[in-house]
Amino acid sequence: MAEGFARHRYPELFAAMSAGVMPASIVQPETIEVMSEIGISIEGQTAKPIRDVDWKSADLVVNISGTGILQMLPGYENGNLIWPIEDPMGRSMRKYRRVRDQIGRLVDDLAVILRNQPND
Repeated sequence: MAEGFARHRYPELFAAMSAGVMPASIVQPETIEVMSEIGISIEGQTAKPIRDVDWKSADLVVNISGTGILQMLPGYENGNLIWPIEDPMGRSMRKYRRVRDQIGRLVDDLAVILRNQPND
């Protein structure tokens, strides 16, 4: 969801890529549905493990898993945020929507922070 929000709302600000510590084998159909409800298509996104993305080049890692992630990224020294998000998998569509909205607000807040940082 976070990647979908970042790519849809702030393509000029984020080169978002998402990965999981222990990802499901697919992006859950409920996730695709609740994002579609607000006009964001995540059809091309895939569930992938952190080892399969180029985390070394990331300026910022946002951890929503609740699992310590930095020990899985040896040598990573850039920014790290932890967003405590409850995993909606296996829960009601109402829960998926609440999680979607929470993630959307956090992505929006991060975009404001990044836009207000001075350029180096």
